[in-house]
Amino acid sequence: MIEIHRMGYELHITRQTDWFDEDPDLKISPDEWKNYVHGDPEMRLDNYCETKLEDGRILRIDEVGISVWLSYTGNGLNGNYAWFSYSDGNINVKSPDDEILKKMLLIAERLNAKVLGDDGERYPNEGIIISARKPEKPWWKFW
Repeated sequence: MIEIHRMGYELHITRQTDWFDEDPDLKISPDEWKNYVHGDPEMRLDNYCETKLEDGRILRIDEVGISVWLSYTGNGLNGNYAWFSYSDGNINVKSPDDEILKKMLLIAERLNAKVLGDDGERYPNEGIIISARKPEKPWWKFW
């Protein structure tokens, strides 16, 4: 068994063989993602995410397709939320925990897709134990 501690690692909901492929026929369209979010009462399409920094300033990222999972039990803890971002035909989540991964798997099933890690591993995978450890840094700290 391999144990993965995800810190700054992204998982991707995709239909492509590898999440970084460029097959236009397999990409999730922006309209498909918006329709999914609008049809799921646990999701909200914000088109931005933001957090308050330690010095009081607000960091905001505006990007079409950014959505938040409203039912996530960790929302608001340490400035974290379950943000799902749409990018180039995939739905991406940075440093998801087990609870978010379960939601990602449900979304993937509804979109006829799968969940892949940055290194191409498929979730769920019987040979991988997913650590429930929360990320040590908030989602917005890249350093």
